[in-house]
Amino acid sequence: QPQFTEFGGGSVELGGSLRLSCIASGVSEAYDCMGWLRQAPGKEIEAVAWISNNGITKIEDSVQGRFAVSRDIARGKLYLFMTDVKAEDSGTYTCTVGDWEGGVCYPAAGHVGQGTRVTVSP
Repeated sequence: QPQFTEFGGGSVELGGSLRLSCIASGVSEAYDCMGWLRQAPGKEIEAVAWISNNGITKIEDSVQGRFAVSRDIARGKLYLFMTDVKAEDSGTYTCTVGDWEGGVCYPAAGHVGQGTRVTVSP
């Protein structure tokens, strides 16, 4: 049974930085990418950043130049480095796994954790 545990969220001031972490266990080795999703209250869930098993990253336009993603495959850990945060970065961040194809990570259905909440304050 795959499990994802996200932590590191909290309150951060506008323009500040935060590091999120995710620990994944019980995940099939068939998946070849991991990434972060987020959902703000009342909004649709959206992709944030992805990283393939080969270390190739894809950062979504909304956070390009401000966020970075990395992973420790051996330890099943995934990280999201958030800098220069904006109000629209507030939300619940979850991690997931997926299939990497054509430079895109297609998330596996149902493979998410409870998430960690980020609140950007003015």
